[in-house]
Amino acid sequence: YKGEVKSRMPKAPAQTNGKKIALVGGGPASLTVARDLAPLGYEIDLYDEQDFGGGFMRSQIPSFRLPETVLNEEVNYILDIGNISTHFKTYVSSLQDLLGKGYDAIFVGTGAPRGRDLVIEGRKEINSNIHIGIDWLASVAFGHIEKIGAKVIILGGGNTAMDCCRTSRRLGGTDVKVVVRSPFDEMKASPWEIEDAQHEDIPFFNCHNPKAFVHENGKLRGMLFEKVKAEQQNGKRVLIPTGEADVFFEADDVIIAIGQENSFPWIEKNLGLEFDKYGMPVVDKYTYASTHPKVFFGGDAAFGPKNVITAVAHGHQAAVSIDLFCQQLDLNVRPSPMTNLIAQKMGIHEWS
Repeated sequence: YKGEVKSRMPKAPAQTNGKKIALVGGGPASLTVARDLAPLGYEIDLYDEQDFGGGFMRSQIPSFRLPETVLNEEVNYILDIGNISTHFKTYVSSLQDLLGKGYDAIFVGTGAPRGRDLVIEGRKEINSNIHIGIDWLASVAFGHIEKIGAKVIILGGGNTAMDCCRTSRRLGGTDVKVVVRSPFDEMKASPWEIEDAQHEDIPFFNCHNPKAFVHENGKLRGMLFEKVKAEQQNGKRVLIPTGEADVFFEADDVIIAIGQENSFPWIEKNLGLEFDKYGMPVVDKYTYASTHPKVFFGGDAAFGPKNVITAVAHGHQAAVSIDLFCQQLDLNVRPSPMTNLIAQKMGIHEWS
């Protein structure tokens, strides 16, 4: 039964092991690290600028999919393990300062907090009614946005786009369209997310490449799209124009959900932590270690936007690495993937 879950959660030992770990970000990756390390005796400090834990699960997953009461309950199962100190409403502005606090290791699970804009013809002339997907979802979640225009265009074919289109329907959008550059079978959204949107009679317009925002005196009127098709050229998939007439869709609002980017303005460049040409930290895909010996990454902050399950998997692997690092052991000599970090006695009825 639901009420029996809490009694089965692991508990932190009364005696700590003397090691302190800082977690930056309160999303699924960081919460997983906390859940794995606290029962081993580590003292955990979790920092997040939001009011509560959950990260993008709270700010970007609509409440009709993940009710706040359920999220609070699940997050608290972890925070109540013990030896986890939360520092909510706290923005970490300097990794150097955090390293100076003497933590034995630091885990960065800050997500991919910056949505991509779409700079095409007409964009600079329009100051309202064009929204960035993840920012718009956060504004809805926190009650800053409560309605939207009747005619809405969603740009993008990922899970964020699916959340945006379904949320738009619930905020007053009666004519909501999802417009995607790629063919339907190449969309990045999970199949069940696409299916849920289709069940709400939300149409998809694939192979439509955004060409321009159409406006009058700075007010959005709609968007112009070029029809394209996917072809293989020199072993690569490319989108080429079909030569058909451009397509115009009217819109009161446009929500751009074409991807997310990581943003690390708080990480100084002189700490020995390397970034690649895309601004992503150089992270080992096996150990989740960065080029700084004490700093580990996971979730969207490590390899870009994925999903909750991937972030949790990253957290488990990073926790193993942090535990090995704090014991001065080889990070590459790891337990079997099916190994539990804690042991728990189970009665005969619990096995049946």
